[in-house]
Amino acid sequence: MSDATVSEPGHRLKPLTPAMLRELSVRSNLRGAAKSLSHYGLVALVGALVWKVASTWGVLWALPLMAVQGYFVAFLFMALHETAHKTAFRSRGLNLAVGYPAGFIIGQPYEYYCLFHWDHHRYTQDPDKDPELIVGVKPTSDTQLAIAYSGLLQVVGRLRLMLSHAVTGKVVVPWIPENRRGIIVTEARAYAALYALLLVLSLWFSSALLLWVWIVPLIIGQFFLRPYLYAEHTGCERTRSAFQNTRTTYTGAVVKWVAWNMPYHVEHHAYPSIPFHALPKLNGIVDGEIVHRGRGYIRTTRETWAWFRRQRQAGT
Repeated sequence: MSDATVSEPGHRLKPLTPAMLRELSVRSNLRGAAKSLSHYGLVALVGALVWKVASTWGVLWALPLMAVQGYFVAFLFMALHETAHKTAFRSRGLNLAVGYPAGFIIGQPYEYYCLFHWDHHRYTQDPDKDPELIVGVKPTSDTQLAIAYSGLLQVVGRLRLMLSHAVTGKVVVPWIPENRRGIIVTEARAYAALYALLLVLSLWFSSALLLWVWIVPLIIGQFFLRPYLYAEHTGCERTRSAFQNTRTTYTGAVVKWVAWNMPYHVEHHAYPSIPFHALPKLNGIVDGEIVHRGRGYIRTTRETWAWFRRQRQAGT
């Protein structure tokens, strides 16, 4: 993905110098390992607590922990995202080693997502070419809007697409080039086979471990993840400038940590080769150029919800 940011008429850019870009683009196996191990470690720790509480006192007592687990599990999407850019680590192999499990856990095949996300960066906010807009939910009522913000339709949609690839052996979405479609089918079949194996093993051992530690938390976690994802571009201009078609949301340290610094989303889209750990420093350089500035995710979610309602009422 290129680091070119295109200026629109009337918008002044403050680009990085080549030396600054080189400095900020340095990737680190150590930083990537620290972030990945801590994130996966929290998933394992909270998962163990969920299982301990559920098996000792009952599932209802474990629900609050499941919500916490859901937050951490759903936001493994950020590990998938960073490794799709190959910026989490200097080593390509380490990016794959972290990215593939993240994709499996959240039900998003890794190789498919890499190509999906590549076109999202190439065509951000283009309604005819941006995959996020093409597959995005288009609610026609407040009820449908609420369901869209739950994230459940998105999870069902990507699992259905994966199973379609696995069963039919056909890939027809435009963001997957012809020469990559065989890989996508093979990947989908491998994911489906592993999911089926885990289901069979759970039934064989009469164990609800994966249900309470993984599946239910993943569903709960969508209620946190989807509003976060809508904040990235909803209501922004349909231009080629990352400083106008993307939103940076200013939030607390915990959210930035769990989201791998992706609340600095303008910065990421303007310079996608810069790894997650350098985005705060990049923000200090380009902050004055950012047009859409969210002030926390509660407030920004209210704004994106209102934008969807206005679009619906306007018939667009």
